[in-house]
Formats: sequence, C-alpha cells, structure tokens
Amino acid sequence: MSAIVSRLVQALMVAILIGTATFVMMRSLPGDAAWRIAAGRYGYDNVDAAAADAVRAELGLDGPAHMALLQWLGDLVRLDFGNSLVTGQPVVDEIAHQLGASASLALVAVLLSLVIGPPLGILAGLRPGGRLDRALLVTSTGIKAVPQFLVALVLIVILAVQLRWLPAAGHGAARHFILPSLTLALGLAAVNARIARDAMARIADMPFWRFAQWKGLSERQTLLRHGLRNVSVPLITYLGLQFVTLVEGVIIVESVFGWPGIGHALVHAIFSRDVPMVQGTALVLGLGFVLVNAAIDLAIRHLDPRTAA
Repeated sequence: MSAIVSRLVQALMVAILIGTATFVMMRSLPGDAAWRIAAGRYGYDNVDAAAADAVRAELGLDGPAHMALLQWLGDLVRLDFGNSLVTGQPVVDEIAHQLGASASLALVAVLLSLVIGPPLGILAGLRPGGRLDRALLVTSTGIKAVPQFLVALVLIVILAVQLRWLPAAGHGAARHFILPSLTLALGLAAVNARIARDAMARIADMPFWRFAQWKGLSERQTLLRHGLRNVSVPLITYLGLQFVTLVEGVIIVESVFGWPGIGHALVHAIFSRDVPMVQGTALVLGLGFVLVNAAIDLAIRHLDPRTAA
C-alpha cells in the first residue's frame, strides 16, 4: 500500500513540475507567440499583423502569465488538459490518437531489442574474453556512439534508397514499422547486450552455478533453470532507464520517418507555440515514466521476492 501511495505522490509532483517547467520554457522562447500560433492555424504564407492580433486577443496572450499557469493547473485537477491553440481540438483527443502510434512503435522496438541484445549478451557472458565477447563490445560501443538520426539515415539510404526493400517513410502497413523500430531497437539492444553479458558473467562465476553443474546439469539446463531468471532482474531494472532513452529516440525517429506519433506532434507543437499541447504531451510522457517504473518494481518483486523485504 505504501508503494502505491508513494507512486501517486510521485505522479502528482511530476505533473506539477512538468506543467510548470514546460509553461515557463514556452513563454521564454524568443519571438511573438501570436504569430507562431497564427502560422500554425493559417499557414506561414497567410499570416499578417491582423491575424496575429486576432489570435492574441482570442487567447489573451497579453494577460498575466501566472494566471494562465494557475488556470492550467486548476484544469489539470479536473483532468482537463484544455484545447490546442492551433487546431482548437481537445488536447486529450489529440494525444490519445498520437499516443497509440508511438506506443505501438515503442513496443515493437523494445521487443526487437530484447530479441537481438540479451541472447548475444548471454552467449558472450558464458565465455568472457572470447571472440563473441570482444566483437560484441566493439559493436555495441560503436552503435551507442552513433546518433540515432544518423542510424536512421544510414538505414534509409541502404534499405530504402539503394536496395528498395522498404519504404523510407509512411504509416499504416506492417512494413512501415521496420525501419523506425529497427533504428530504435539497435540502440536499446546495444545496451541490453552489455547488461546481459555482465550479469551472465557474474552469475556463471557464482557457487550455485558451479554446484548445479557439479550435480550433473548441462550448461543449457543450468542456464534455463538458474541463469535466465537471475539475468532478467538487471535487464528489467534497466528497462525503466531505457524508457527515457526510448522517449528521446521516438521524438527523433518519428520526425525522420514522418511517423504520426506523440514525438512528432510535440516537435510541431513547440514550433507552433501550442502551450497546452506541449504541456499535455510532456505530462503524458512524464506520467508514463512513473507508470513504467511502477510496473518494473512489481515485475522485479515477482522475479526476486528478496527485493520486497
């Protein structure tokens, strides 16, 4: 019960801090917010002083900033995120539409990273210092050193432009998932592989591992019965930290591939000075981080009951 209360308090603090921080940052951006919002509504070629003044008067942009922030916080208590300043649609409706696209892409990327990274890491951890271990170290370090937007561009050039196997952008078909999810998965898999490798090497050096083999269990049986459960604990723990990396990558990858997700929408909302949309999007991402960590805590307690003590 105390853990649930702690997470609820954490979620409340996240909501207040994110809402305040995004509001202050958006208000601190240089330029005329009314012009940006009007450009988002009518297009940059159709904006003039009269359109900007109309938007300014409609939204009360010349009013006190603290009153606008207090109003947003008050609406948040009623679970009302407000309306988009550009489209006029409820922020909740727009986020719900975009969040589904981002969640499906993130889920595919995480599953793909778990298929690629941990098996290689476990094999390398069983033979520390071997060829696979050294090759995995070089490869994972190289992948993590390359920015994700560059990885995306390389995959587009090779698989979409040169080989013409996959579409360079788009949404709606299964093949559209491959390039953006692979871009995200490679970075995650590089870290997952090293986490699994270090955990496996440490476990394989423990007395219970040697005792299991002394009893006559093969290496495969020892791994399945005693190794995988112990390796999964640090892997699942690190998934919470990877959520931050995943969110950062989603924003970049969605923009590169034209994926209609929450990261792509956040970039457009920032350029358009759509403050309610930015606040709502950042809030959903922040609360998502709290939710993911709560789920990870429950999973770890199930895998390793000693942590609940």
